Amino acid sequence: MTDSPLAIDIAGLRKTYAASNRQPAKEALRGIDLAIPAGSIFGLLGPNGAGKSTTINIMAGLVNKSAGRVVIWGFDQDVNPRNSRAAIGVMPQELNIDPFFTPRASLEVQAGLYGVPKAERWTDELLALVGLTEQADSYSRSLSGGMKRRLLLAKALVHRPQVLVLDEPTAGVDIELRNMLWRNVRRLNEQGMTIILTTHYLEEAEEMCDRIAIIDRGEVIAMDRTEALVAGADGKTLLIDPGAEVDDPALPGGVSLERRADGKLAFSYKPSQIRADSLIDALRGAGLPIRDITIEQPRLEDVFVELTRKHE
Repeated sequence: MTDSPLAIDIAGLRKTYAASNRQPAKEALRGIDLAIPAGSIFGLLGPNGAGKSTTINIMAGLVNKSAGRVVIWGFDQDVNPRNSRAAIGVMPQELNIDPFFTPRASLEVQAGLYGVPKAERWTDELLALVGLTEQADSYSRSLSGGMKRRLLLAKALVHRPQVLVLDEPTAGVDIELRNMLWRNVRRLNEQGMTIILTTHYLEEAEEMCDRIAIIDRGEVIAMDRTEALVAGADGKTLLIDPGAEVDDPALPGGVSLERRADGKLAFSYKPSQIRADSLIDALRGAGLPIRDITIEQPRLEDVFVELTRKHE
């Protein structure tokens, strides 16, 4: 939990999908608790089927929860559903765009659905923000896949939400669009908007997010500041350049060896089981020459794999 004002406050969130002719009842969420500080860039990570999309759809008012409390920007969904929905914008993973509307028309229609008065609409600014000014009056069916994703971002922003959810925004996109998206996200965040990001590109989450929650099988298995989450991983890599071709040395228990393409030897170990200086002494004792040595710190990917394996 954080002492900062919360953009999203979720407690005991559960969702069970009813049984059908094709499949039995499924418990998608099993008591999710999420505290997302206002003004943060928050990563919501997890394997496929973990419950991320269900959580997002409930926040957006697209799926009804089975139990729990969802408060968005201070508005309880059960008490003020209209205000809670108005406080959040979602850029979905799917390209749900009407091919016969122009980008300008799509934004105007979306603004109308949210009840934004014409005098308060910022369509031209949005088109410029996502780089679609030149395509503003072309049919959406003529846009490239990357341009359609830009339009999805603009549609999510038409009502100036306090919270923006990006669901796998860079899946399958090129580097130019990815860089444009992150520039805009950082700019929006600097202006006070809270960003919630789901992605399978964990290096992006590690770079962009100041806080992260990992969901697996409908449960939150970790939630903390990004640097604290990574620092808590019980695993490091001792990288040694022997300076010549060598045989595999005898290894202490719990240490594994990987030979890198550049000739370096990567020894993975757990600091809770063996200290770095003890490992180095053991390798020297085994006759391993050491020309250079580096310790690689764990990455978010290592933490993700470790936590989800423990939860199996």
